[in-house]
Amino acid sequence: MEDKRFEVVSQEGSGFSYLRAILVDKETGVNYLFVQSGYAGGLTPLLDADGKPVVTKKDN
Repeated sequence: MEDKRFEVVSQEGSGFSYLRAILVDKETGVNYLFVQSGYAGGLTPLLDADGKPVVTKKDN
């Protein structure tokens, strides 16, 4: 089985009715916010106070 590129680091909600999760791209370290409500959903990078993407440093 190949490694998954994204890791879920935080998740709230029950699935279909509402879901909020923070994902980390394991290749770039960029954090994303995913929100789902019913059939609608969206994904956006998390930004710091300066408007730059939040990056999680990889463990070597």
